[in-house]
Amino acid sequence: MNKRGRRHNNDYEEDRLSDLPDCVLLHIMSFLKTKYAVQTCILSKRWKNLWKHLPILTLYSSNFKVVSKILSHSTALQALNFYPLGFMVHPRLLKYIILYTLSRNVKQLEINLLCDVQHLPRCLFSSQLLTHLHLSVCRPNRDDITLFPNSLNMPALTKLSLRNFVFCVGDDGRVEPFSSCNKLNTLIIEKCQVVDKQNLCISSTTLVNLKIISWYNPPEASFKFELSTPSLCNFYFRGTPLQKLRGSKINLSSIKHVDFGVGLNSADSPLVLFNWLVELGNIESLTLSYSTLQVLSSIPDLLKIEFPSLRNLKSLKVKSFVPLCSIPVFRISADFLLQNSPSAEVSHIPYVD
Repeated sequence: MNKRGRRHNNDYEEDRLSDLPDCVLLHIMSFLKTKYAVQTCILSKRWKNLWKHLPILTLYSSNFKVVSKILSHSTALQALNFYPLGFMVHPRLLKYIILYTLSRNVKQLEINLLCDVQHLPRCLFSSQLLTHLHLSVCRPNRDDITLFPNSLNMPALTKLSLRNFVFCVGDDGRVEPFSSCNKLNTLIIEKCQVVDKQNLCISSTTLVNLKIISWYNPPEASFKFELSTPSLCNFYFRGTPLQKLRGSKINLSSIKHVDFGVGLNSADSPLVLFNWLVELGNIESLTLSYSTLQVLSSIPDLLKIEFPSLRNLKSLKVKSFVPLCSIPVFRISADFLLQNSPSAEVSHIPYVD
């Protein structure tokens, strides 16, 4: 092996980093901001063009010239993360990013915007090759909205993450934007709203993982949802439960793992939470936040209620900042939840949400 390096104490220090194969170096560089990955071109002739073969780029620039120059030299891009700085992103740049993604067969796209965007280019939602799509729009003016299309034409999409969008009614009078995504496996909906307080229908025969976060939504913006998801296995919810889970027994019986973090933001929260636990009777693992225990324990005479569910429960986990012995409501809630599965393992995990 050739030894490259500088002379030190009459010996050569081996440049082990440069001796690594390109695939390893590219993997390491993929964790860097693109700005720093590009700067490696000055290290040596070996590094001059290496960054151009990165499969993942993370761009923080809002400068059209800088972004377009970097992307024009990229030859093997599979995933693009775009985090423009500041509250102004020129529509031309946003359109360029999306058109570049579609024309270069990029498989994964993440866009986080801190600006007012009413619509994203419609062509984005007709991509035939995108497998992962993450869209987040944080609007400086809370009265502005960013509309999500009524339907998608994305046959390859397996993972979709949305933040701060508004869902609208389709031509059929329903709010059902995901039903045509025939490969969708994971859906994350955070701080979204539904027009006219209608139900969001989540329909997918392939959906396995569902995560809904509406914790920071004002009560008037919180939405109700119904499930038509016969393959759903993992259900994560943060927010205020608003109603009985809407979905057939077949749809709900497939759910095996539940993670709830709810608060007493509504007088109906305890009863709704109770009904959710009844409907999710086949789950095998249940993770609850400290606030969820408080909501559950606020039900009058909780331990006198005969609970028909959770007969298959194998694991009960509680997320909190303090040990379980320091939580006054834990024993009451645990005795209630475990009455049909007393052998389930109970554990405490640090709260990290």
